Amino acid sequence: MNKELTKAEEQVMQVLWKLEKAFVKEIIDNMKSPKPAYNTVSTIIRILQKKEFVGHYSFGKSHQYYPLITKEEYRKQFFKGFLSRYFSGSFNQLVSAFSEEENMSLEDMEELKSLIEKKIKTKKDE
Repeated sequence: MNKELTKAEEQVMQVLWKLEKAFVKEIIDNMKSPKPAYNTVSTIIRILQKKEFVGHYSFGKSHQYYPLITKEEYRKQFFKGFLSRYFSGSFNQLVSAFSEEENMSLEDMEELKSLIEKKIKTKKDE
């Protein structure tokens, strides 16, 4: 699966990931104001089904929807694409951009360094 969510699709998926399964009305009830129209969310759900992000259980004419991909799986997929498109697949370019453009504090840099050192140790121990 190499598909990305639009902003509207992601908003619906965030709710579904949180609720794990929901009817359209429940999705809308859990969205931030201004809340979208029922038909809008229903259309987004159908698109998400075509993209294979969402499945459903049938209860007569009602449908309860659930995610077919976890938030973690999507995050990994999205991040790989983001890294490839904007940083030529280079983690060095990504970290450099964040440290320069986001004015990372020394504390944030130390925390990042610590995380990287832990990962290095884990890789060496494998």
